[in-house]
Amino acid sequence: MTDEELQALVEDISINQFHRPFLHKASFNARLRTTGGRYLLSSHNIEINRKYLDEIGMQELVGIIKHELCHYHLHLLGRGYKHGDADFKRLLLETDSPRYCSVLNSTKAAVQAVKWVYECQSCRMEYKRKRRMDTKKYVCGKCRGKIIFKKSLT
Repeated sequence: MTDEELQALVEDISINQFHRPFLHKASFNARLRTTGGRYLLSSHNIEINRKYLDEIGMQELVGIIKHELCHYHLHLLGRGYKHGDADFKRLLLETDSPRYCSVLNSTKAAVQAVKWVYECQSCRMEYKRKRRMDTKKYVCGKCRGKIIFKKSLT
């Protein structure tokens, strides 16, 4: 899918679901890593993470577009466009838009790359890490206790 096709899809969803035109630019942004898309307040443009289309499919892409259009239309109407606002939550429900996007398979693989497990001596809080850490430099974030090496998963 090209940026032009994405633009046409966003405009179509905007008219059919929100009954309002999308008058700005929609494009793919390859630099997005932790989110499916974003609405830019200053330019009113929408950027979409292409990985969601490639890995999960068109249905997920449409959901992300509807979510970003909720931000877009509410912001232009001067109503609550932030995730915590009642107007935003209400519009999500009305348009059957997802609150969050799915987790990418490529992200799941990175999260499962835990190699080292540390533990707080006081509260037994576990810390899973991809890299080794110097336990003399750090304390527990929960109780300020001493952190010790527990096991290696490699």
